[in-house]
Amino acid sequence: MADPRAEALRTRDALMTVVERVLTKGTYILGEEVEAFEQEWAQYLGVVACVGVANGTDALALALSAVGVSAGDEVITVSHTAVATVAAIEYLGACPVFLDIDPQTRCVDPRLIRSVLSPRTKAIVPVHIYGQPAPMDEILAVADGHGLKVVEDCAQAHGAAINGRKVGTFGHAAAFSFYPTKNLGALGDGGAIVTDDPSIAETLRALRQYGWKRRYISQTQGRNSRLDELQAAVLRFKLPFLEERNQRRRTIAQSYQAALVGTGLQPPVSVRDTLHAMHLFVVESRAREALEAHLRSAGIASARHYPMPVHLQPAYAGRLRGSDQLPITEALYQRILTIPCHPDLEDGHIDRIASALRLWQEPSSRNGGRHIDPNREKHP
Repeated sequence: MADPRAEALRTRDALMTVVERVLTKGTYILGEEVEAFEQEWAQYLGVVACVGVANGTDALALALSAVGVSAGDEVITVSHTAVATVAAIEYLGACPVFLDIDPQTRCVDPRLIRSVLSPRTKAIVPVHIYGQPAPMDEILAVADGHGLKVVEDCAQAHGAAINGRKVGTFGHAAAFSFYPTKNLGALGDGGAIVTDDPSIAETLRALRQYGWKRRYISQTQGRNSRLDELQAAVLRFKLPFLEERNQRRRTIAQSYQAALVGTGLQPPVSVRDTLHAMHLFVVESRAREALEAHLRSAGIASARHYPMPVHLQPAYAGRLRGSDQLPITEALYQRILTIPCHPDLEDGHIDRIASALRLWQEPSSRNGGRHIDPNREKHP
């Protein structure tokens, strides 16, 4: 949950200067601002190349295409994610294969990867959900052993890290979204792919613009997915503040963590050697509807991310491999609730949220806590 309007109003004068700069230059697609942002984002992450595109979904689809995924290939990922992860795979005619998640990280459980491998398996898409880094070392060990490509879904993880190394730098490529509510958000849609492979970057620059290597001549099939100058300029303006704003998110989260002690609510787990971007602060409750009502009575909004895992949604239900082997995913989605945790929250609002959380008490249950027993949790 975020409030991009609050950020925009607070920085209105500076943003208007950015807009004026772009208007004056007169180039609005793939110009100097895009090129500069690509260089700055690559430098921030510590990668060789960045390619700006129209949105995060395109970023993931184009990244998968650039590493060789095509129609009929299988791509391993999770159902506990935004639907865009799965949609991007299917845009290519490839087949998503679902794995269950680790109940602590809420990311893919790497121990399960080998169980779904097939001759058609081409790639793995780990999702750094809510800003929590997925276990990349374990994922890469399996991928390298089976010749699989790894494309990270970093849409919620700007600035997250593992042992000081930014997510987005582990796989063959990584996709970012700059939707306005992200930790680094534009004033509209925007996305980018990063990679350490110059040949992948070259392919991506062609794919994002009709497959052109020179203007109007398509060397391969591509699409129209270009980051515009205005969004790139806005992202350049915001990037220097990303670390500070991420730390503000973590400070707010620490306030909530302290308030939750003794309530029985399960907060995000602090995973050793990782730095959480705290895109979303998601708790688990056995009485979610009552918790929502409790917060609402205190004037506090909440949300569900996500109200239904992808494999249960009508567009995907019953047709994707692995959908019948997701007990942790199916138990988790019935418990999760997102609490406001963004850097534009005022201190008084944070205190009010913490106070409301402190007053909550989970009902007793034999199956309390995060470690969900898949043999006892059944889909309703």
